Amino acid sequence: MVSFVCDHCGKCCASLGRSIRIERQLSDRDYYCRNTITGEVFPVHVAPEFAEEIDDDFAIGSSGSHPGCIFLRHDSRGPGQVCAIYPARPRICQEFRCYHVVIYLSTGDPVGRMVGRADIQTADPVLRRIWNELVKPLPCPATPGGDLAWVEQVREILAGHGYRGEMVEGGTL
Repeated sequence: MVSFVCDHCGKCCASLGRSIRIERQLSDRDYYCRNTITGEVFPVHVAPEFAEEIDDDFAIGSSGSHPGCIFLRHDSRGPGQVCAIYPARPRICQEFRCYHVVIYLSTGDPVGRMVGRADIQTADPVLRRIWNELVKPLPCPATPGGDLAWVEQVREILAGHGYRGEMVEGGTL
């Protein structure tokens, strides 16, 4: 298995984050939040560099209407997004994986990632063709354990064409 590596695109926080609501401010950097999907209530501690921004957004009431997670912020160190509460983020954020399988060439170079149940991200035209012609038509079972059997079938197809697919640690379909 390979480890999940976040590329800081912010897409997960833009969608999953809509379920995170600030319930109460405890201090200038501490809040109680609720995950509206699971009902989980959890404390968060905002990183110092984002405390004023979050406080301002919360004060004007954008917690409920923020496009995505109120804690998703522009990364001042470079391109991408960063989580202002990363060490204290809720369980749903800790467990989320936007891709589940990394696809490698036989040389060991990564050339794609499986996202969701039936799509990939790749610039490799051969892999894209194999995926569209041989993998997409496969029925993906909706039974417990069926997903892993499906992934194994996909890995066999990829191996037959010189690719290797490795599951991401902690990833689920």
